[in-house]
Amino acid sequence: MSDALLTVENLSVSYPTRSGVTRALWDASFSLGRERLGIVGESGSGKSTLGRAVLGLIPKPGIVTADRLDFGSQSLLSASESDWQKLRGRRMSMIMQDPKYSLNPVMRIGDQIAETCLLHLGSTRKDAERRALAMLNAVKIRDPDIVFRQYPHQLSGGMGQRAMIAMMLVAEPDLLIADEPTSALDVTVQNEVLRILDDLVQDRGMGLIFISHNLGVVSSFCDRVLIMYGGKILEQCSARDLQHAKHPYTRSLLAAVPSLDAPRDTLATVVRDPAWLA
Repeated sequence: MSDALLTVENLSVSYPTRSGVTRALWDASFSLGRERLGIVGESGSGKSTLGRAVLGLIPKPGIVTADRLDFGSQSLLSASESDWQKLRGRRMSMIMQDPKYSLNPVMRIGDQIAETCLLHLGSTRKDAERRALAMLNAVKIRDPDIVFRQYPHQLSGGMGQRAMIAMMLVAEPDLLIADEPTSALDVTVQNEVLRILDDLVQDRGMGLIFISHNLGVVSSFCDRVLIMYGGKILEQCSARDLQHAKHPYTRSLLAAVPSLDAPRDTLATVVRDPAWLA
């Protein structure tokens, strides 16, 4: 797409080992506008690796290669560490899977959110705290003044996830990668978090990469979907056409989803073919 926010061509991630090179991501290619792009697949399919590679978060000795990795008009392949520090948090952010392991346990919630404003926006302490409170309110946290002064262990899973979303969005980034943001939440809280993300994406015009195992959530929430297996993108389709996907792996994933409307005695088995990785 001509107005793409993110353009990825043949992005690969590999790790050298004693027995040779292990590839965790194979020649991933896609583009992202100001839309909601879902990425689905089984555990180990490369979803999180893809998200981290886009943000330059693959640790050594991991090797990242690509023919093209552009954020707007800027090539990320030639970005220095200084360039990444200016981009991450300010223009690109990532919601990690579990707030228990991503939030700093010895810092108050408000201080963690305000820190983003101090580092990336050059805000004064007073303005940073004001922005942090406003963001806590924007993600529908009840009593934001109280949560502002609390530590992560004092929050429930849903509240912690909302605080994480607030911290990632307070600098108003152009690109947000949400890695399993609802996996640890019950259905009611999950729907509330999705509604918050949807409102913020619509209001702020961001591009969203939504990583999930949940085909139902992705098909109803996202605009387009990438299906991954073994580190490869096997299929791309619009979310509304996901039920009519063509690839046998996607079809088997859909068949394995239990349905209350059509109960079955035996669930389908997911089909896997090593030839797909050839």
